Amino acid sequence: TAKFADHLTSAIMVCSGSEANDIALRMAQAVTGKTGIIATDMTYHGNTAAVSQLSIRKPPIGGYTPNVRHVPAPDCLRGLSAADFTMHVEAAIADLQTTEHGVSGLIICPFFANEGFPTLPDGFLDGAVAAIRRAGGVIIADEVQPGFGRIGTHWWGHEKLGITPEIVTIGKPMANGHPVAAVVAGLETLAAFRGAFGYFNTFGGNPVSCAAAMAVLEVIDNEGLVENARMVGDYALNRLRVLQDKHPVIGNVRGSGLFFGAEMVLDDAMTPASNFTAKVVEGMKARGILLGRLGTKYATLKVRPPMVFSRENADLLIDTLDAVLTETPVTP
Repeated sequence: TAKFADHLTSAIMVCSGSEANDIALRMAQAVTGKTGIIATDMTYHGNTAAVSQLSIRKPPIGGYTPNVRHVPAPDCLRGLSAADFTMHVEAAIADLQTTEHGVSGLIICPFFANEGFPTLPDGFLDGAVAAIRRAGGVIIADEVQPGFGRIGTHWWGHEKLGITPEIVTIGKPMANGHPVAAVVAGLETLAAFRGAFGYFNTFGGNPVSCAAAMAVLEVIDNEGLVENARMVGDYALNRLRVLQDKHPVIGNVRGSGLFFGAEMVLDDAMTPASNFTAKVVEGMKARGILLGRLGTKYATLKVRPPMVFSRENADLLIDTLDAVLTETPVTP
């Protein structure tokens, strides 16, 4: 908790990010007395029954529960302004307030990772956050992907985004993949949760997991891995931008620290090159480099390497990507 703002003083230990987000939803309910929750339409927050309702990738059998609302995800290539995003959130709030559910909160990844980590202007979320709080809701920041200094400029994604959430969730990076995770909030929020729900976790916070998590914190600090993320990430992004001049299919290069990538497009209208991107991912895998793809139509390459990633590793990545892009036909 020393890595968080002063109001985030307490934590509940669990074993996975899915569990953490499931608890965060219930915390929001306990604090507000409401159940309505808002998420973006391209997000992912885990795989419990409640949390899986937040994703539209695999619609739940039987449909979505009536307390969930999805809003359009930010997109830096096709124009969704802060005012537009705020308007969509306000519309979702108004809709929920006509039901018995009301508004408990907004849950976001503060790097909008699965949305394709779009480059957003300062203050992008200010209007949406203000609208949620006017409605009596809270902000939940899912830091499973951007947290622990990965973005290079800040320890947490919500710091870079400039928001102050009431609840933060963290997951597997907390112990370098060992099964430990946590929900961090103020003491009053945790007390409200404990008062409303009978919760325990057999393995959450066990001594082995806590030792692993402490070791990770020490290594990140002692080995300067946040600064490494910034320096190597900047280097990799610069090399990607050079590659963009050579390969017009790269419509946009973006990211921060060791969380970066490129969106592939078919034309000047920024039509997502989904099938091409899938072929690039397979071509990279055939050469021993694992990438993901996400964002609009799954046309954005996602690079999220280990925090010890080096300039030499970045060179291998970019050189291999150059070769794969050269030999892969650009087709719809």
